[in-house]
Amino acid sequence: MSVGSGEARWEAELRALREELKQLRAEQRETALAVRELATTFRSLATHLGIAAEPYQKRDGGERRSDLPGFA
Repeated sequence: MSVGSGEARWEAELRALREELKQLRAEQRETALAVRELATTFRSLATHLGIAAEPYQKRDGGERRSDLPGFA
């Protein structure tokens, strides 16, 4: 085996690994999107069924003295 063919083999292997990594990253993005959609669906179902409630949204009125510490 000559030095040139060894380098060509390594370059081909490196290209294959880069392509595999590119595909893996695309699959991870798709999986992350699917998980995000699933979480949104479960949250909506739980709210609809009364198992959970929408998160409390504080009104825009500044901080009031009657608010208890730690419950902002």
